[in-house]
Amino acid sequence: MGAQAQQNVIKGQVIESGTNAKMSNVFIKNTNNSQAALSDDNGNFEIRGIMGNTLIISSPGYVSDTLYVADMKFKYITMARLGITLGQVNVRGERFDPRAEYPSVYQKSKVYVLSPTTWFGKEAKDARRLKKYFAQEVKERRIDSAFTRTYVSSIVPLKGQDLDAFMNLYRPTYEFVTSNNAESMAVYINDSYKKYMALPPEKRVVPKLETTGQ
Repeated sequence: MGAQAQQNVIKGQVIESGTNAKMSNVFIKNTNNSQAALSDDNGNFEIRGIMGNTLIISSPGYVSDTLYVADMKFKYITMARLGITLGQVNVRGERFDPRAEYPSVYQKSKVYVLSPTTWFGKEAKDARRLKKYFAQEVKERRIDSAFTRTYVSSIVPLKGQDLDAFMNLYRPTYEFVTSNNAESMAVYINDSYKKYMALPPEKRVVPKLETTGQ
C-alpha cells in the first residue's frame, strides 16, 4: 500500500470496557464514504477514511459508539455492555441491502482470472469476512421483522425484562421464519411460553454474553 493510501487508513483497536478484553467481529462503518470493516481476533481494525470522518462502532449486546476522526493517530475504542436488558431484539432496521450499501465489499471479494493472487490479499480476505457478516445480518433482520416485541407481547403476557428474557431464549431460527406462516409463528410462541413458564425462576433470564475476543 502506497504512502498516500496509508494516510487514508484509520487504524485502531476495540476492547471491552471494564475487562480490557480484545473484541473481534465488531462492525465499524465510516458514515462519510460507506466503507466498512470488522475487528480481527486481536480487536484490531483498519478502515479507509480521513480526518473529519465519523465512524460508527457496533456489536450485539454492547452500546454502540460514534467516533469523530480528529486526527489519524491509532484509535483505542472501548465498548460497554448493555444492561441486564439487552435491548438487542429489533434494534436493527428491517430493510438492509448490503450489496447496494457496500458494493466495494462484494467487488473486492471476487477472484479475478487474470490476477488470482488477489484472492489471498488482505483486502480480499477482509471483504470475504464482511460478506459473511452481511449474510448473517440479513438473516437476523429477517427474524427481527417477524419476531417483534409488539407481536410477541400480543400473544404472551410478558413485558420488560421477562419479555426480553423470553425473546432471547426462544428466538426462532431463520429457517423457521422463512418456512412458516404467521399462524405457525403464533403456535411456536405459545408453545415456547409454556416451556418458559416451566423453567425455574433463575433460568428465566437473559443469557450472559460471552466476550468475542480474548
